Amino acid sequence: MAATPDAPLAALELGSGDGELVARFTPHAGMVGCSLRHRGEELLAPGGIPILHPWANRLSDWGYEVAGRRVVLDRRSPLLRSDDNGLPIHGALHESALWQAHSDGDGALRAELDYGAHDDLLAAFPFRHGLELSVRLRGPTLAVTTTVTATGGAPVPLSFGFHPWFRLPGVPRAEWEVELPDRHELVLDRLQLPTGQTIRRPAERGPLGERTFDDLFRPLDVPARFALAGGGRRIVVEMGSGYPYAQVYAPPDADVVCLEPMTAPVNALTTGSGLRFVAPFARASA
Repeated sequence: MAATPDAPLAALELGSGDGELVARFTPHAGMVGCSLRHRGEELLAPGGIPILHPWANRLSDWGYEVAGRRVVLDRRSPLLRSDDNGLPIHGALHESALWQAHSDGDGALRAELDYGAHDDLLAAFPFRHGLELSVRLRGPTLAVTTTVTATGGAPVPLSFGFHPWFRLPGVPRAEWEVELPDRHELVLDRLQLPTGQTIRRPAERGPLGERTFDDLFRPLDVPARFALAGGGRRIVVEMGSGYPYAQVYAPPDADVVCLEPMTAPVNALTTGSGLRFVAPFARASA
């Protein structure tokens, strides 16, 4: 079974076997993780768990130059979105219907997208490659492995990430507990772009209270573990190999905490800082 624009596939559901955890993904709408229910209660806020590709977070301008290629982004493109400051944000796969997905059975699914087969996508990121998501649910663990395969003769920059929107049902926001690992903070300016300054931050655990976050970190250990706890639950996002950066977002006007794995820092396609590449015809996974 596969999703196409003409025949969208309903959400694919994975169960943990013991019935405690159920996850759903929507191949016809960006391959978003649209639901994560624990003992019947929803842990995701609207927004779910989207993949942000080919760049996570924002760029500093509507154009960038990387690997010898100059790209001018079309502000009118329906594939692209802007943030509150008018900067392009979160790549070009918002609600994309191009994913081909199927269930592998036994709590697993696989989804693929041939990015290099679509001229409109290549206009935003001219590096031919394929994307594959392998999702597996076992007991209390939802594991997502993302693989980028360079299908052309040029190296492919790795700058994608995920943006899970978590909440704790039945628990006031002020009572949520946030856990952050030992890390460097990459200081951001008023446009939420890295300044080049870093600050060492020790591991911490404490109530969210009235605190807000929109911060970029480079954890010092792999795997890095970020967590949100309260009401007898503890949601852990473990960022394994391939995710050396993380954004933490907790706005003042919503009961949500986002713990976001990132393969590169904010604006890496422009600055080149922390940017890695997949060699031609090779593969890389995170």
